[in-house]
Amino acid sequence: MPHQPFTGLILKKYSGFYYVQDEAGKIYECKLRGKVKKQVILTGDKAVITPLDEAQGILERVEPRQNELYRPRIANVNLVLIVMAYDRPEPVPMLLDRLLILTLHGGLTPVMVLNKCDLKASEKAADIMHIYKGLGIQIISTSAKQRCGLEQLLTAIKGKIAVFAGPSGTGKSTLLNNLAQNLNIKTQEVSNKIGRGKHTTRHVELHPLEGGGWIADTPGFSTLDLPEDLTSRQLGAYYPEFAPHLEDCRFQDCLHYREAECGVKEALESGQVSGLRYHNYVAILEEVMRNERCYR
Repeated sequence: MPHQPFTGLILKKYSGFYYVQDEAGKIYECKLRGKVKKQVILTGDKAVITPLDEAQGILERVEPRQNELYRPRIANVNLVLIVMAYDRPEPVPMLLDRLLILTLHGGLTPVMVLNKCDLKASEKAADIMHIYKGLGIQIISTSAKQRCGLEQLLTAIKGKIAVFAGPSGTGKSTLLNNLAQNLNIKTQEVSNKIGRGKHTTRHVELHPLEGGGWIADTPGFSTLDLPEDLTSRQLGAYYPEFAPHLEDCRFQDCLHYREAECGVKEALESGQVSGLRYHNYVAILEEVMRNERCYR
């Protein structure tokens, strides 16, 4: 009796073979057939497979993608876990804002992971965390060393393809090793001199998680360049705290920059909008406007 084709998830490519998982969790080692050999096939792609036996198959075609990240090259990501540390290194608000913009502009869902909760946050870090907790983004506190918060993290990932993002030294590799079975990603201690660490993985692979979902073993957004199609008029939408004050802006297309009678700037003066977030917004807005002039 011939084996019936099925649609599975590509977990990795290795030595010319593609490893595809079916709905039951079984993994097939697959070769390519015909025209599909000319396609760029990515980890995270959904592909139609014809099994040859219980362990091998032929990859017949790739289904259309929902999205694609370029660094690393991975398809159909749903969730971006933005990892910051309570301390060593302290959270960097500008980096966090850029990661949130990249995530939201890509149509992905961000979750903030505050790792190293076993450490006492500095006063500066505590103030930063207080600001971001008011944005309506899911925040999960974890300790990779003490293995706390992992169940909540697994629940957030369930049924989704997730990638970690964030600066080195925040514990992403240790979190990955704790979440995924049989995974041993190398980590490097945080440098005393520069206060940062280094992630050493190079190849992207999806690891199935207990309870459902997959995690990529290579951090997403290894470049923080703003998207070329991000416009100055779009940027404010990625600052949700601006929304309640838009009706107080005199101009419908207000950029909350140099315009008079701006509801957002009035909210800034009254303390309803964070000065830290607003100044990050202005810096990013000016960068976007420079890009717009370059691309004209």
